[in-house]
Amino acid sequence: MRFNVTALSITAGVFFGGAILIVASANLIWPGYGRAFLELAASIYPGYRSVASFGQVIIGTIYGFVDGAIAGAIFGWLYNLLSRQLPANP
Repeated sequence: MRFNVTALSITAGVFFGGAILIVASANLIWPGYGRAFLELAASIYPGYRSVASFGQVIIGTIYGFVDGAIAGAIFGWLYNLLSRQLPANP
């Protein structure tokens, strides 16, 4: 079995971008919600700050989508590569 790398990449991007969107949006409504998660994202993504503003929600979502898409593509490519080289279990 092989992964469709493009589909996996888009799925992972939507998943992680959506996670940041949901947590950052909830942080706009309930200050302090997901603070540790947003501070972690801010420590990784240049230009993103974990302050409660609509612009930062959009920036974090875009970063999350791109990061997730790249990770999904690498995972799918690596899985397909290893699945071709390793023998299948009988």
